[in-house]
Amino acid sequence: MVVSKKMKPSSCPLDILPSSMFFKVIDLIAPFLVKIINLSLSTGTVPNFLKQAAISPILKKPNLDPSQPSNYRPISKLPILSKVLEKIVAEQLTSFLSNYELFDKYQSGFRKMHSTETTLLKVSNDIQMAADSGKYTVLVLLDLSSAFDTVDHKILLDRLENEFGIAGFVLKWFTSYLTNRTFSVYINGMLSDTAPLLHGVPQGSVLGPLLFLMYIYPLGKLLNNFKNVSYHFYADDIQLYCSFNDTELHKLTELLDCLACVKSWLTSNSLQLNSEKTETLIVAPEIPIISRHLGSLSSSVQPCIRNLGVWFNQSMSLDHHSSLLIRNCFYHLRNIAKLRAFLSNSVLEMVIHAFISSRLDYCNSLFTCFNKSVLNRLQLVQNTAARLL
Repeated sequence: MVVSKKMKPSSCPLDILPSSMFFKVIDLIAPFLVKIINLSLSTGTVPNFLKQAAISPILKKPNLDPSQPSNYRPISKLPILSKVLEKIVAEQLTSFLSNYELFDKYQSGFRKMHSTETTLLKVSNDIQMAADSGKYTVLVLLDLSSAFDTVDHKILLDRLENEFGIAGFVLKWFTSYLTNRTFSVYINGMLSDTAPLLHGVPQGSVLGPLLFLMYIYPLGKLLNNFKNVSYHFYADDIQLYCSFNDTELHKLTELLDCLACVKSWLTSNSLQLNSEKTETLIVAPEIPIISRHLGSLSSSVQPCIRNLGVWFNQSMSLDHHSSLLIRNCFYHLRNIAKLRAFLSNSVLEMVIHAFISSRLDYCNSLFTCFNKSVLNRLQLVQNTAARLL
């Protein structure tokens, strides 16, 4: 099976066969898998044993108190056959959405040829173009609390039917896929009793992210009603921004109205905005004057904000980001140098890529604003890494 051979092996306690063995015998069992998958698609039914999940709680940070449940991140694992089935459905669904242009054009999450980098390029370019025209910009970053876990199944199925035209056996299949899901907690090689999963898209699944994009699709339509407010999504990360000149401070009222509508829409769709993590950046020289027109947003104004891993400041120079990046790289290079004598060249190369190259490469198309001094320091990081090899 071509689809299964594209997938990466991963272990799940619910699998009868270990994933490594599954892929070794895939050619032998392929005819039986094809029969199961075709039967599922033709009848609009997903077998219950494919709707189970094993949840492993992983401590978010090593220094956190392990006795506090809130310090753990739940990692969900699904049976390998479930992922094979979902991969087939996801490819057909993605093709359908792409062919009929049903993706929000300002959504960069979980889409081919899109990433956090395309999000940041669009937002930063719009802000810099506005600055070149003598305009100021207010950028608001919105954070949702456990967005994937609070999706309402009834609303989602209604959206699939009425927003995207999915009906018949296909809609029946998605209904079966979302209902009667269960999970168990997996700790120290032991599985707990099962419990029902009544809300949310399945975590750790292939289809979950795609279904979430379809769930929040109407939010983009709502935002398009505000002509002076721009937006961009990266999955559940929402960015709103408004550009204006000295005589257009009234546009900030529209931004506040837009934010109120977003909050209302989220509430009515069982999604919760985390107000404590809302951050606002004012890209302008006279911040206090603008801040007075921001109403409830004024308390969230920051001199520098971390936007999808990149630090934006009020001048959009990325100075703070470059300083942190270079400092972080040299910190890891010093630690790698201490281990150099104990590592083979191949392992050392992987370590340097994991801790240095990956950081330098992340969203590096934004680095065109760096001056010569910063570029020289980045080159010094690369030279130091090369000498270790």
